[in-house]
Amino acid sequence: MKKRLDKTSAFSRSTPWLFLAAAALMLLAGCGERPPIEAVQHGYRGTGMDQIYNPRILASQAALNEAPEALPQVPADGPKARDVYKNVQVLGDLSVAQFTRNMTAITNWVSPDQGCAYCHNLANLADDSKYAKVVARRMLQMTQHVNADWQKHVGQTGVTCYTCHRGQPVPTQAWYAQPPERTATRGMVGYRGEQNLASPQVGLTSLPEDPFSAMLLKADEIRVVGPTALPTGNRQSTKQAEWTYGLMMHMSSSLGVNCTYCHNSRSFQTWDTSTPQRTTAWYGIRMARDLNQNYVVPLTDQIPAAHKGPTGDIGKVGCGTCHQGAYKPLYGAQMAKDYPELLTLSGGAVAPTAPVTSGLPPPVAEPKFALMYFATGSSTLQAPQAQSMTQLIDAMKADANLKATISGFHSASGGADLNAELAKQRAFTVRDSLLGAGIATERVALAKPVEMQANGGGEDPSARRVEVKVQ
Repeated sequence: MKKRLDKTSAFSRSTPWLFLAAAALMLLAGCGERPPIEAVQHGYRGTGMDQIYNPRILASQAALNEAPEALPQVPADGPKARDVYKNVQVLGDLSVAQFTRNMTAITNWVSPDQGCAYCHNLANLADDSKYAKVVARRMLQMTQHVNADWQKHVGQTGVTCYTCHRGQPVPTQAWYAQPPERTATRGMVGYRGEQNLASPQVGLTSLPEDPFSAMLLKADEIRVVGPTALPTGNRQSTKQAEWTYGLMMHMSSSLGVNCTYCHNSRSFQTWDTSTPQRTTAWYGIRMARDLNQNYVVPLTDQIPAAHKGPTGDIGKVGCGTCHQGAYKPLYGAQMAKDYPELLTLSGGAVAPTAPVTSGLPPPVAEPKFALMYFATGSSTLQAPQAQSMTQLIDAMKADANLKATISGFHSASGGADLNAELAKQRAFTVRDSLLGAGIATERVALAKPVEMQANGGGEDPSARRVEVKVQ
């Protein structure tokens, strides 16, 4: 009897430990970061700038980021596509053989199951009645624009339609605006402040689920630390910090990297100790805004309701749209070089939604004043207007005491609210260019125009401008 009691007592004493061990094993089994984990030093020793990789995740990502083989090259001689086919508005300067090669590749990249019928009326290829054809034409121009004008982000790798679509008619990682929060109860309990949902858009955190509308469509400030201590003018609220972290979580998960891919963990805000990738990411954010404002959003009315988001908006470009979990889209596969027609802006007719930059007054670049003009409905600073920006940056770098005050303007046509937002976005474009060139934040200020009389006259090109006063 005594032996039996001793055995029972021993079992009872060991039960809690067995239970804890089993629980620990269950927790480890559900952890996505179970060993082995690989760490790669990404910065100077002691800075904590390590990238942590999971070999199992990398293996699964590799299969999703394989670039398809390029179609064989074809002769460039022979009749031009625009002379043989009707209504060719893009790539019309290619030979018929080159044009057919590109159309075949795009079909394989975007709609391999539906083929040419996804975009075209097969009974009349010149017909524009299908929305997909109108959208595809504009997206093709956007691809050329990215490769030609945004090399500071895409480098020599470039992009193709496959970069985003991966064989799907609609990119799987486009983002949509979220519907306004509706709840009968307000206050701390009933109103969640557009967050606390563990949204996959922000890495399953409880951060605000839509930092994109403010930062990848508009140009709201992306920062956490204010330029001055409270309460002396610091306008960077806790909410702004949460939006910033939400966007950073999106960027991190989109590229499959952690914060130190761009930042020095000892001082996240300091640029001079950040990696070159931070500069590349800075241009990527501006590129996303440009594409969303000037290419994607103007197509909203062309898209059927079934392909729109919960608020009726079109799917827009984010970091994940191209990267899809890889630090470089398709792990840097240079697909675009096999389709040189996508690397430069195409000849032929321009789609109606393209920004019109001709007819703008020349920019002004004086020692104490700069003036640059914008295309209708655009907040993108394009050549030769950007020359004034370059001279402004050089002047402010030469004299550290100079400060710039920026005001944005719009023309008279269009809705008042949209015009006011457009004028602000133009001012943000110039401000961001100065900050990106290393001009300190405290040397750059935004000022709402006191009078808007110069904004009359309908689409007066001189009204679509940004004024910069330097003192």
